[in-house]
Amino acid sequence: MKNILITFIALLTTVVMWSQQDAQYTQYMYNMSVINPAYTTGNIGVVNLGALHRTQWVGTNGAPKSSNIFAHTPINENVEVGFSLINDNIGDVVKQNDLYADFAYKLNLEKNGQLSFGLKAGVTFFDVNFNGFVLESGDVFTDPDFAENINQSFLNFGAGVYYNTENYYIGLSVPAILNAKHLDRNNGKYQGTEQAHTYLTGGYIFEINELFKLKPAFMAKAVKGAPISLDLTANVLFDNKVEFGVGYRLDDAISGMVNFKATPELRIGYAYDHTISNLGPFSSGSHEVFILYDLSILGLKKGYDKSPRFF
Repeated sequence: MKNILITFIALLTTVVMWSQQDAQYTQYMYNMSVINPAYTTGNIGVVNLGALHRTQWVGTNGAPKSSNIFAHTPINENVEVGFSLINDNIGDVVKQNDLYADFAYKLNLEKNGQLSFGLKAGVTFFDVNFNGFVLESGDVFTDPDFAENINQSFLNFGAGVYYNTENYYIGLSVPAILNAKHLDRNNGKYQGTEQAHTYLTGGYIFEINELFKLKPAFMAKAVKGAPISLDLTANVLFDNKVEFGVGYRLDDAISGMVNFKATPELRIGYAYDHTISNLGPFSSGSHEVFILYDLSILGLKKGYDKSPRFF
């Protein structure tokens, strides 16, 4: 439990420096609706369902875990709606759940692609449980600054814009705009404040031949007081069924990814991050899995053929 305590105090240290970071996503191109409410597919009659789970820094006691489920569907040619539920967990001590509803309005620019504007609104439940904190010697942890558990909820909203053509996309979003103070202890010595994170994403599809496509992509994430987080990936898609690639997160990790279409409606993916930061010697890397499913509610043609989820 001491290691979990150290992890939590380290988290507070970064928060008081105004540098808290949202959860990382290696396979962000398949998790887009969580970070950008303007993301649309245009597959009328198809509900796009998904789930992602990430276990970070495996082997480190108290390491973060993040899970989310999401769904979105068009209700006409211009409007798409959805929701997302995100769970972040640090050592079963710090738990945060975000429940958001999404709304996107899409403009068809005909030969010039599509431009969407999105809004996200919902509630965050933030809980910290200090019960059971003990030192390795067996003494009960009695620091008065951490004597009371934290149970809070607060409203938030986000916004985004998303532009795509058949070959590329670019998006800009702030999924949670309002700042929220989680912790204010010891006369302001520890102040846990959640800051707005800005995401810039983009990707391109190069058609090598009838069977192979090259898919480079990037995601930049910025928050006040922290270095910009930059993810670069390059995937190869074979026959629209099997995809594999590599990724690099600036000064943090090198990644390997693979996913495959199990059925016309179902895609499953996995990614492994090898940590190259100073946390590398203390963990065996990070694991991430996702599942995507296209549910046809009107018996229309399935999503991957009509509008492939390349991103």
